[in-house]
Amino acid sequence: MPLMRSYGQFCPVAKAAEVFCERWTALIIRELIGPPRRFSELQRGVPLMSPSMLSRRLRQLEAEGVIRREGPPGRGGTYRLTEAGAEFAPIVEALGVWGQRWTRRDLNEDELDLGLLVWSLEKSARADAFGNSRTVVYFEFSDQPVHKSAWWFVNADGRCQLCIDDPGWEVDLGVFCELPTIIRVIRGDIPLAAALNGPGLELAGPQALRRRFGAWLNLGPLTRITPMRDLRPQAG
Repeated sequence: MPLMRSYGQFCPVAKAAEVFCERWTALIIRELIGPPRRFSELQRGVPLMSPSMLSRRLRQLEAEGVIRREGPPGRGGTYRLTEAGAEFAPIVEALGVWGQRWTRRDLNEDELDLGLLVWSLEKSARADAFGNSRTVVYFEFSDQPVHKSAWWFVNADGRCQLCIDDPGWEVDLGVFCELPTIIRVIRGDIPLAAALNGPGLELAGPQALRRRFGAWLNLGPLTRITPMRDLRPQAG
């Protein structure tokens, strides 16, 4: 199978770029930072990437020694970063820092990806934020079609699980929101408290759980990075 396209240079930067600067590669590595992932889990993180393209890119990265596939043949196996791939993880994180600082702008409608949002929440949410008992967090998006408006997150045994159908347990905390608002909170564009004071986000449930919602969201350090556009002096 052909490997990545060559720049025809011996420069180490060129050789590394041949592997890591192909489209989608940085996002695949982003998804693999942490525990091993199944093929279907990787698909959730790159929903606009076709399955055939993802399969091809995974094979290429495996041939380059960046990732390792473990388990049975077919889609039952998992993928993890090798030592070489893990060494690239801080570079992916640095890309995130740079992106937060230099590319922050209002998002286009086609960038407001509901699927990526709920999948990211499942991965990053602190399942123990509400205590040790099972806690069901229900999201309802008022600006989405009916078939995509309701999502459940079941937090139990230290794990947050996303459900696309009602899991059958009583909802403990309801989150009623508009997609752009919650994405702006996740990106760090607006503080959670400010969003809760506006029309695009409302919590329903016991006060103790509402107070822990921010801890459950588990917003990462990227949200604390101030974009350069906010630091530049305003034109007088």
